[in-house]
Amino acid sequence: MKRLAALCLVAVLPIAARADDGMWTYDNFPSAKVAKKYGFSPDGKWLSEAQLSSVRLAGGCSGSFVSPDGLVMTNHHCAHSCIQQLSTRDKDFVKEGFYAPTVEQEVKCPEIELNQLIAITDVTKRVNAATQGLEGQKFAEAQRAAMARIEKECAGDDAKVRCDVVTLYHGGIYDLYKYKRFQDVRLVFAPEFAIAFFGGDPDNFNFPRYDLDVSFVRAYENDRPARTEHYFKWSPAGAREGELTFVSGHPGGTDRELTMAQLKYQRDIALPEALFSLAEYRGALTMYTKLGAEQYRTAEDELFGIENGYKALKGRYEALITDTLWNEKQQREQKLRATVRNNPAMQKQYGGAWDMVAKAVDEYTPRRKEYQYIEGASPSRPSGFRSRYFAVARTLLRAAEELPKPNEKRLREFRDSNLPAVKQALFSSAPIYDELETFRLSYSLIKLREELGADHPFVKKVLGKKSPDELAKELIAGTNLKDVELRKKLWDGGKSAVAASNDSFIQLAKLADPDARALRTWHDEVIEPREKAKFQIEGTSNYPDATFTLRLTYGSVEGYEEKGHRVNPITVMGGAFERATGRDPFALPKSWLVANEDKRINPSTPLDMATSNDIIGGNSGSPVFNKDLQIVGLIFDGNIQSLGGEYGFDPTVNRAISVCSPALMEALDHIYGARRIVAELRGGATQAGEK
Repeated sequence: MKRLAALCLVAVLPIAARADDGMWTYDNFPSAKVAKKYGFSPDGKWLSEAQLSSVRLAGGCSGSFVSPDGLVMTNHHCAHSCIQQLSTRDKDFVKEGFYAPTVEQEVKCPEIELNQLIAITDVTKRVNAATQGLEGQKFAEAQRAAMARIEKECAGDDAKVRCDVVTLYHGGIYDLYKYKRFQDVRLVFAPEFAIAFFGGDPDNFNFPRYDLDVSFVRAYENDRPARTEHYFKWSPAGAREGELTFVSGHPGGTDRELTMAQLKYQRDIALPEALFSLAEYRGALTMYTKLGAEQYRTAEDELFGIENGYKALKGRYEALITDTLWNEKQQREQKLRATVRNNPAMQKQYGGAWDMVAKAVDEYTPRRKEYQYIEGASPSRPSGFRSRYFAVARTLLRAAEELPKPNEKRLREFRDSNLPAVKQALFSSAPIYDELETFRLSYSLIKLREELGADHPFVKKVLGKKSPDELAKELIAGTNLKDVELRKKLWDGGKSAVAASNDSFIQLAKLADPDARALRTWHDEVIEPREKAKFQIEGTSNYPDATFTLRLTYGSVEGYEEKGHRVNPITVMGGAFERATGRDPFALPKSWLVANEDKRINPSTPLDMATSNDIIGGNSGSPVFNKDLQIVGLIFDGNIQSLGGEYGFDPTVNRAISVCSPALMEALDHIYGARRIVAELRGGATQAGEK
């Protein structure tokens, strides 16, 4: 259970006055509110252009088209996995940076998929008609079937189209999001890691910042740069303090409408356990990276993600133990429950909803670790099988079981609409490092035994008489799943091929899957339906919780007060040299030092800025733009206070952090000599090489 979602009420309740918070869907953007405060009202044409110029990185980030030839701007940390996968022992692009002087030198990323949202359709009536009068398992099955049919009708057999039925307002609305899919995505430019993450973990989620967290990739179609009619233009001047700013991106998820029972579970159980788990793994992974240069290179990307995740969850936890937020949530729920009690019709229909949610929490809590460690296989959450080999094996095993079924009967990830993404990950040419895999798997097996207990039947079944380290080494030695062609044969061969395979990880997946599937069924058909006894709060006059779908926010370049002093909203490039110590994580790369010595950099150029836009994880790589649809910045972080944005928005201190457009142009032109990109951003052609 990723999150225990919130109660929503069908009746339209009075809305308290709100600040500039809101991750608004494009089909319900409050243009009148923007006009009232800022004197500018985005119309339909403006909104359409911003929507079509925005893209999603399916792995969990955002981006934007910035030229008519498919050039996409995003963060370095969003393209980090691609940069690392293209690196070798002899050529480390993460450390040294990457630049393709010509189109021919742009290199395909093994696993990046871009999604451009081209249409939103309300399908609520269809889903509700399919689930009317149903509860529990029957509700879950009918809902999944209806969503699968709608997605199939939308995408057909076109692998270049992706269609997702999105649940908004926790079941109050179902929208069909239709995307154009780009799976041929090539790396164009990335700076050195030292400047992309300047300040490292100490500066992460803080401000002032001095980062150039940017990468450029390009979408391709038919082996040629994609022609993109819609794209953001460039603002060489950037934005001034107080100027109106918009952010278009894909916030991953918020929990702003949780019940108090759900918030208590987050505060007292989920977040503390996740923090302990990440802290332990961070320590072990850090020690692994210190074994040598190659160990550091191969594990650095995962360590970066773990450290980032730990700090993000810590911020959420600190928000929940703050009396101000907790009391605000408590008062809001009390008011909402009183409204229901005082209306006989509402009380009859919705009065028991809070108890149903509390019951879901109570039922999930004692079995949460079994679900996490046996079924859960996410790299960012606890798992008993932390291994890319196991992920490949489980995908092959479940695909063999699921694909023969009717589309609407399959697990969600194996529906026809999702298969292109599944196959892209499964057949990825990204390298797998056996030493790292052995460490990761051994560690996770140790935690499996520790968390479930040595006497747990599943632990006994998996480990037998072997130690976690022994089993991990044996499994790594007995697999051939590094071979992409073998994976394709097993995929194409289906049930018979997988059943006949003696690969060690296929055998492990077979051993584990009955228990894992039972937990998945329990969660999807018992816990989730009870969570969905939620009711639409305030109708659509408010924005829905984030769902990794495209949202538009508005705000302005704005500083804030912290610990009794004023934090100015803009830093300059010269400040990076003042902050530099020559020692990691405050060591600037050689390219910057040389450019500074040669006086090629204007030290007063705006580098990073803070704005009052409402963002959360998933917004990384989002464009910041002005009312003229011109890029003024690139979101790469939030301040520490913004982490409480998971549960609520405080306009006095929550800030989005971005790289300023003048610094991006200054660096590309005067530090990296990337004149081909500079010309393209200014309206030149992609085909031109360096001159």
